[in-house]
Amino acid sequence: MDLTVPASAAELSAAVFQAAITGGLTILCLLLYRRYGKTYLGFWALAWAVYTTRMGAILAFLVTQNPLWLFWHQVTTGWTALALLVAAWVFASAPRWRWSYALVALFPLAWSYVAIYRLDSFFLAAWPAVLFLSVATFFTGWTFFAYYRRLGSGAGALLSVSFLLWGVHHLDYPLLRARGIWNPWGYYLDVFFALLVGTGLLLLVLDDLARGVQTLSTLSGDLQSGADREAAAEQIVKRPMTLPAVEGSALYLYGEEGSPQRVAAAGVCASWGPVSEEAASRVAARVRESGMLELVREPEVLGAGTGFDHPYVVALPLLGEPDVIGSMIVVGSARDPFAALDDRFLVALGQQVGAALQNADLTRRLQIRTADMERLAAAMVHQHEEERARLSRELHDETAQVLAALNFQLAAMQNDCPEPLAQGLGRARELLKEGIRSIRTVTDDLRPPLLDELGLVRALRALVDDFREQSGLAIDFHTADGIPDLAPEGEVALFRALQEGLANVARHAQASSIHVELQSMNGRAELCVRDDGLGLGEDDDVFDRAARRGGLSGMHQRISALGGHLALEGSPEGGASLTVGVPTQPKETV
Repeated sequence: MDLTVPASAAELSAAVFQAAITGGLTILCLLLYRRYGKTYLGFWALAWAVYTTRMGAILAFLVTQNPLWLFWHQVTTGWTALALLVAAWVFASAPRWRWSYALVALFPLAWSYVAIYRLDSFFLAAWPAVLFLSVATFFTGWTFFAYYRRLGSGAGALLSVSFLLWGVHHLDYPLLRARGIWNPWGYYLDVFFALLVGTGLLLLVLDDLARGVQTLSTLSGDLQSGADREAAAEQIVKRPMTLPAVEGSALYLYGEEGSPQRVAAAGVCASWGPVSEEAASRVAARVRESGMLELVREPEVLGAGTGFDHPYVVALPLLGEPDVIGSMIVVGSARDPFAALDDRFLVALGQQVGAALQNADLTRRLQIRTADMERLAAAMVHQHEEERARLSRELHDETAQVLAALNFQLAAMQNDCPEPLAQGLGRARELLKEGIRSIRTVTDDLRPPLLDELGLVRALRALVDDFREQSGLAIDFHTADGIPDLAPEGEVALFRALQEGLANVARHAQASSIHVELQSMNGRAELCVRDDGLGLGEDDDVFDRAARRGGLSGMHQRISALGGHLALEGSPEGGASLTVGVPTQPKETV
């Protein structure tokens, strides 16, 4: 069949321009492939290289009018369509290659030979090749449309529309371009679509980078929550499920013998059967040995033959100190759900997840150690209070009673003695009375007798009444109904806190009135002392106060050991408030 037509200068210029554009797109994709090493970028570079070869063939035909170049132009046109389709397919879903696919590439070669050398009818020769080209282009557009539906990618939508319109444009070849009616504007329209596709590819790269940074920043926030190891593992496997096209994730950690153990799973991974679980464990074991990212090919993990095939399954190594501590398997319906292109990004992601797991383990150990220290401190306070109570009883019941009896004996002797000796005994009795008063002061400090005689609420009220009489300040005391019983050390802590709070107001606040309130809330008994005095300085806080005043420092230590809290706050209107809370149930002791 004679398909030769004279080539115009405008057509040659348009073909050269199109060849330059496709050559530039080839270089662009090669540079991206060298930078990121992704297979689909290599396929894009190959597709545009084939396209550039196609333009070289049509240029050679336009210059020489040799049918051989027209034959290779037809062949490379079909191969270009297939290369673009394969590149889009690999990009969108990372399919498994089958050699039967290569048979499709034989169609352009066989039909071009038949069309150029065996057929005399132009339409019969052109339409099968045009339909093949258009169908391949339509499928390329549909592949990107499916990608857009899964991930909501704007770049995917642009590429989908571009290829669908380009496929429509291919259909005008037998009617217009082959007869010279559409020259050179058909070339320029092809250039427009090529530039549109190149723009879409760059936007896809930028979209992947942006999505990767967003994923990493979001995951970083999640992993800094301070959760324990189990909660962190559950959080880690749930985070990928929020990404587009992710269908499941599983987390494996390595035991002391190095065998992987699944500690958490979500999505399709949570419903794996024994066969899939065993295959996934083998993948996790390989990742531990290599320490490298691995695209999973095991059919049991990919779901091959089950009707639920997953086109993308990746195993990320979780890096810690000093080695790989686990792996995370992510199952997706589209390639690279984490995006960011570079495999180094996924390695960094694995490092962050591994560090989070180790931090969670350290946090758990710290919590256990802190709980042990709190129990020890509570036990020490409990034993300390018991010892103080014992000493108080001994001093009050034995030593003070002995001294009181001695005082009676001296009084009896004083009445029967001569005056000089009676005066000496009188001075001895005064010293003895002073000793008894000192012992009573010590016993009051060791264990306030008011607590044993009156109970907590009445003892606090009596303390307020005594302070009112001594200081002359206006002070009121309010207590809520239903204050539960406290452990003895808790009662002493509140009593001492009120003593210290009132003493601090008298010494430093220059207040005219004080309000004291005792209430029960959230499983704690809370005592609040508020005054209308000078208040606190701008830089004052409870720790500064504790450093300057030993009483407040000791109070803070005692309350903390009981599992309570202490707060010292100033008010913008002046004055200050001291709030002390202790648990209404005694802490467990050891």
